Amino acid sequence: MSIQVLSVSLNDVKKALLLEEGHFLDVKRIDLAPAKLTRTIAAFANADGGEIYVGINEDKAAGRCLWRGFAKAEDANGHIQAFDQLFPLGHGFDYEFLRPPDSSDGLVLHITVQKSPDVKTASDGVVYVRRGAQNIPYKTPELLDRLRRTKGITSFETQAVAIDLDVVTNSEVIIEFLLAVVPIAEPLPWLKKQQLVVGEMPTAAALLLFADEPQAALPKRSAVKVYRYKSTEAEGARETLAFDPITIEGCLYRQIEDAVARTVETIQQIKILGSHGLESISYPQVALHEIITNAVLHRDYGIADDVHVRIFDNRVEVESPGRLPAHITPENILRERYSRNGNLVRLINKFPNPPNKDVGEGLNTAFAAMKQLKLAPPIVRQTENSVVVDIRHQRLGSPEELIMEHLADHDEITNRKVRELTGIGSENKVKSIFLRLADAGQIERVPGKRGSSAAWRKVGADSEVRE
Repeated sequence: MSIQVLSVSLNDVKKALLLEEGHFLDVKRIDLAPAKLTRTIAAFANADGGEIYVGINEDKAAGRCLWRGFAKAEDANGHIQAFDQLFPLGHGFDYEFLRPPDSSDGLVLHITVQKSPDVKTASDGVVYVRRGAQNIPYKTPELLDRLRRTKGITSFETQAVAIDLDVVTNSEVIIEFLLAVVPIAEPLPWLKKQQLVVGEMPTAAALLLFADEPQAALPKRSAVKVYRYKSTEAEGARETLAFDPITIEGCLYRQIEDAVARTVETIQQIKILGSHGLESISYPQVALHEIITNAVLHRDYGIADDVHVRIFDNRVEVESPGRLPAHITPENILRERYSRNGNLVRLINKFPNPPNKDVGEGLNTAFAAMKQLKLAPPIVRQTENSVVVDIRHQRLGSPEELIMEHLADHDEITNRKVRELTGIGSENKVKSIFLRLADAGQIERVPGKRGSSAAWRKVGADSEVRE
């Protein structure tokens, strides 16, 4: 097997020695046993991918790293052979040597690992998952099952639930559905044909779609909770809750409709100061609908948690239990397609006026709707066990443009207001923007206002008022 050798500059070497270990990166000594290194490779593959530099030593006493590579490429043959047996080159794994200007420092083996579609095991037979700068062993059946669901290998929707079949064969939901969609079908034969019955038990998908109250059989994992925080802080706090969280239950078809309606109703009650006094915040309803639908249909129902919709003064957060499945990442989510819960997505689309009319296009539709209103696009991020979509009431445009646009309709603007308009979290950064606009002759301080009440206005605004 031939591994490419790349010559790197002294500047590249300096950059490599400044790398910090974390969720996507690790550095290792060449004398570490290859079997132990397979733990890190497997951990990256089972998580979100990453890079490993073999031949960079951490000198913790000196607080720095040292380039200490292999004297020649052949010295790494034992490593390459051990890796290639488990993680073959070209199958989501790439190996290359980095040669520095001073050849006496040796060759560093650079390993690039992609997120794998299946579960990878290290040489010791254990499955590891990267979390932060650690390789976490997954040894319990529960953890391994969660990882398989995250990979899209299995889905909780197909799991049989020990409950009477009558819950789904004699519900109002299934009767109304069949009358509207398949009037000649009887509930039990139709459910069996759709593989929603295992033995004499309904699957989780059957309950979620066709039970009148799925929450009775699947508690704490099949509802939507709506919160309203009177705050713009990064985290919601109990003291800023406007009311007790609202729990929305029922079959998924009704649950999505009710959750969107309640979210829109709550948002419309939020008032902000606009050019004509207090005005309601405006979010495109289609964006809210698509993002909530996506959260409900594509969540991991194996996790005992609900979908959470948190409404703040300046944004809406929709949190869906479970990480992104298979090869999907926050970066490619608008381009790639993968359905964790294929039965849910397929069958809810058969309902009259389905919530997922354009299957696979939900988030793209949401992004387009935000752009049409000249609002910043949603932000998709992952936590350890969930996916969060932030829908911000943040106008598109540079901070300078937004400040001057605001001053076109208002007498003055404060640091706090700029942070609300732009999403900038730093007071000092906003101060710098104010000073740049002042140096450009665009704005000036409002006389007599200092400290927390300090404000700025357009240059000449005082004379305009007198005229």
